[in-house]
Amino acid sequence: MKKLFAVLGDPIGHSMSPLMHNDLFSFYKMDAHYHPLQVKAESLEDAVRGLKAIGIAGFNVTVPHKSTIIPLLDGIDELAGEIGAVNTVVNENGKLIGYNTDGPGFLAGVKDYIPSLTGKKVLIIGAGGAARAIYFTLVKNGPQRVDVSNRTVEKALKLVNECTKSISSNALSLDQAGKRLEEYDIIVQTTMIGMYPIINEQPLSLSNLNENAVVYDIIYNPLETEFLLKAKQKGAKIKNGIDMFVYQGALAFEKWTGVSPDVGRMRQNVLKQLGGTRC
Repeated sequence: MKKLFAVLGDPIGHSMSPLMHNDLFSFYKMDAHYHPLQVKAESLEDAVRGLKAIGIAGFNVTVPHKSTIIPLLDGIDELAGEIGAVNTVVNENGKLIGYNTDGPGFLAGVKDYIPSLTGKKVLIIGAGGAARAIYFTLVKNGPQRVDVSNRTVEKALKLVNECTKSISSNALSLDQAGKRLEEYDIIVQTTMIGMYPIINEQPLSLSNLNENAVVYDIIYNPLETEFLLKAKQKGAKIKNGIDMFVYQGALAFEKWTGVSPDVGRMRQNVLKQLGGTRC
């Protein structure tokens, strides 16, 4: 019997996950299909109940449901609990168990640029769901400091205060972070600022950027945001969000199927789909 997989979100038409996963099912000759499902917030409980009833093998969760789905599941793993968000659900013997592969996907995607986080000073820009996933993953991997900067400082402070691991972290305004930018070895931009179609914006000035820093923007459309363009002009190493997207998807695929997929193939499919965007 064909196994069914899905992604739940609202909106969902832009998602490249169906393209990526259905290609993998075909490549590995698996009798399975991955389908996008637009689910309104008020219908989420009914949708989860229905998916469980039909025996769905697994599904992804995207905005705006990553947090609100948690009480509807039978369980979540430790990292998803710390982050307070789920992006991957696995049907484990009839029970829907939630995971978060965003943070581990981020780490896997930057390993070539940043082999070790030990002793590094990191700035995260933004305090939303992606920032939370990256923050809680980073603090487990040995950095000296992980600061969080956000337009609303209170939200950054809330994120920092929720971390139970002993690590140096400051909550900063965007202006404060901009003035201290030369302190950081790694800067991770997690907001939607600079995403297509409004591509000429950036969250803060890079005038004080350390030219030896690695600057990462989780946006991948455009492939080179204004933020990355300015960082490159300053001499920094830059990286976009393609690999984070691909690796979080690869980790989900492995949880569902037990197969570690060809991430190079996944990456090429996404890049092909993005053909013609500014890079």
